[in-house]
Amino acid sequence: MSTSRSTHLLLVLAAFLTGLVVFLGALWYATGNFGNNVVATGSTVGGPFKLINQNGQPITDEDFKGKPLLVFFGFTHCPDVCPTTLFEVSEVFRVLGKDADRVNSLFISVDPERDTPATMKDYLSSFDPRMTAATGDRPAIEAAEKAYRVYAKKIPTKGDDYTMDHTAIVYLMDKQGRFVAPFNLKRSPEEAAADLRKFL
Repeated sequence: MSTSRSTHLLLVLAAFLTGLVVFLGALWYATGNFGNNVVATGSTVGGPFKLINQNGQPITDEDFKGKPLLVFFGFTHCPDVCPTTLFEVSEVFRVLGKDADRVNSLFISVDPERDTPATMKDYLSSFDPRMTAATGDRPAIEAAEKAYRVYAKKIPTKGDDYTMDHTAIVYLMDKQGRFVAPFNLKRSPEEAAADLRKFL
């Protein structure tokens, strides 16, 4: 085998391995594991937060313990992913029926400058009434983002306007507030509800 061909094969192999490492690293960063359904105790996804709900009341992570919790980060000016995700969670709650009262759902803003409690309350009126929205000052939001390993960045658009680029994972936390896995909403509401019932 010629030296040039050997070099080419080594470069291709190196590129493949680099891509694999980057992919697994991104998966680990977002979920805290490598695709397992259950994360071992001590997972670094999730943790304490102090925010304000859509009614202007202070809330912390302790308020959601005792029930499984679905956590999603987004913003009210989001054109597609956020309303779609909240609609899908609403559909899961609809299928759960009375069991939906045994689940918590939390929508945390990554855009606190625009997402006031009143704005969040108006936004949630289009979705299941059992959902909770949360906002706060910038340091409180950044602390929550860090706890959940959420990426969020302001992206300028026309004029002084902007949008937000952000992690779009729905986090499933157990009754003790420990991360279980990303919750898959890309299936029927019936399948998602059946999966969620395992944690009630």
